[in-house]
Amino acid sequence: MTIPPIDAELALAEIRIRREQVVGANLVPAWFWVAIGGLMVMFVAAVESARPVFVAVGSVVYALGLAGLILAVVRRGRVQVRPSLIGARGALAIAGFTLVLVAAGVGLGLLLEAAGAGWPATIGCVPVAIGLAAGGPLLMSYLRRVMLSRPLAGSR
Repeated sequence: MTIPPIDAELALAEIRIRREQVVGANLVPAWFWVAIGGLMVMFVAAVESARPVFVAVGSVVYALGLAGLILAVVRRGRVQVRPSLIGARGALAIAGFTLVLVAAGVGLGLLLEAAGAGWPATIGCVPVAIGLAAGGPLLMSYLRRVMLSRPLAGSR
């Protein structure tokens, strides 16, 4: 039995639409990146204060905030994206994004400490938080394009 061409085209269009919905539903939202950056700066400042009360409160707020953010994102996503859908390009993009931010933050913090600046880790963390807020959505956009560029009939 052969499928009429119009039916095949409609079925493929429906598959593409569903794939776009799945990919879009599982990307990390922009607010997550801003919130993570804010939590990170707050936590580093609390630790760098060297005041036991601030360190304790900052640690608890960070842990609860991070858990809440992750829970919100996980509950928002209805399905799990397979690593094969992201592929090597996506994995390299994530690793590169992470390494650039870590290198920038650590490098700036060390330079500020060598220069005798006060609160070098906290100040060094601010551009990282900005990088997360600005770069996180760009990374998600790139990953979306990568996932949507994969063939519909891929290997399982």
